[in-house]
Amino acid sequence: MRTVVIGGGAAGLWSALHAAERGPVTLVAPDPSAGSATALAQGGIAAAVAEGDAPAHHADDTIAAGAGLSDPEAVRVLTDEAPAAIQDLIARGMVFDAGGAPTLEGGHSARRVLHAGGDATGWGILRTLLEAVDRDDRIRWIDGRASGLQRSGHRVHGISIAGGGDLEADRVILATGGATGIFGRRTGPARAVGEGSVLAWHAGAALADLEFVQFHPTALDVPGHPARLLTEALRGEGAVLLDADGDRFMDRFSPAGELAPRDVVARAIFHIRVETRRPVLLDATRIPDLRRHFPTAAASCDEVGLDIARDCIPVAPAAHYFGGGVLTDTWGRTTVPGLSAAGECACTGVHGANRLASNSLLEALVFGRRAALADDDRPVRAVEPHEPLGGEPPYIGLPIEEVRSVADLHLGVIRNDEGLRTVAAALVAPPPVREVVPDRAATLIAWLVAQAALRREESRGAHFRTDFPESREEWHHRQAVSVRGWSRVDPAS
Repeated sequence: MRTVVIGGGAAGLWSALHAAERGPVTLVAPDPSAGSATALAQGGIAAAVAEGDAPAHHADDTIAAGAGLSDPEAVRVLTDEAPAAIQDLIARGMVFDAGGAPTLEGGHSARRVLHAGGDATGWGILRTLLEAVDRDDRIRWIDGRASGLQRSGHRVHGISIAGGGDLEADRVILATGGATGIFGRRTGPARAVGEGSVLAWHAGAALADLEFVQFHPTALDVPGHPARLLTEALRGEGAVLLDADGDRFMDRFSPAGELAPRDVVARAIFHIRVETRRPVLLDATRIPDLRRHFPTAAASCDEVGLDIARDCIPVAPAAHYFGGGVLTDTWGRTTVPGLSAAGECACTGVHGANRLASNSLLEALVFGRRAALADDDRPVRAVEPHEPLGGEPPYIGLPIEEVRSVADLHLGVIRNDEGLRTVAAALVAPPPVREVVPDRAATLIAWLVAQAALRREESRGAHFRTDFPESREEWHHRQAVSVRGWSRVDPAS
């Protein structure tokens, strides 16, 4: 079994390590430490490993955060297999803080989030996996990127590499990360613009849940500086949100206060900023030994001249996690034979309308392993389109900064019909005549997000429309889309 894995973050590396048990693996990716979402992940990895906790409780919290659209079977797989994934990771050299004692984060009913290096969990996992891959002579690494998928009939049988050359394979696993790079204000890497989803799209695979883009509530908000993530774990350990007058406000929006799910907190911060026309502040000064436990957040604040242990830090939401991606079953199989997907570029249905904090690194491990070990002879999930695409997608890319500008304006925390139609129209307009390299992947993905958000005439989870501010029963289903049109996916399918 010859496997090609595209992507060098947690999902790609974990898939490669497990796929090597079935035959030779070629991993195609640029250096992940230079721009991997895994390397930037701070919050931790969730698993029910503490006394008194259980996978069923973890599942309940995941489903609650998903606002009715999580696939129950996918959630069961994620939470049941989480403890074994953690043990496998530890066996490969991963060391967690405080002997593996978990912490609390928003949306969780128990302390089940494991950390490494304080708030450098992602980098710790990435380093462990890179070392494991380096030791495994069954895995060959090509420093590059895929430019297309090779097909014979309906089956994928290899890839083309940018700059020339093809690789044949018995199956290809996409693990290219998400698409929050279509936004200007984001916490993830600039190069994460949905290239894996676009490769799958052009191969005829279905994508799903594209309207659900999660915005992290607390990203550094200092003009002229990047929106550095200030991890959810800060609030789990007692940090509070204040308006510009120094008053707490989260109780107005949720009985869980600062520990409400991310979509609730993000909208609350957005509301207070609009209402007061002044900043929102994160006060973490009461957390003991803060700089030792949260060195990454402290360093980000140091860069802008603020001391997180003494100062209240201005924060605002930023695009953080792309909830949609290539539609898969619980074994990573897509709607195209020979093509699998794992990690943020995949859409298993586990997150529903809103991802529970610290389930993303876990998802990469659980479903990355499954994609590597899946029975490829079994049929993949089929979705039959019931509505046409509804317009010609943009096949001419716009400059990336123009894509980010319209995405920030109209695809953010708060949406409406007028803004969504504006962005959809702007993305199919001819690019201006000047020496700027267009970004076809970012343009197509942003257009598909706008179309999915226009179609979903309700508010649910990470998708909020001011013209449809309530959830509606007729929208208690997921959306999938391919070049053939739109499909309906039952959450329990």
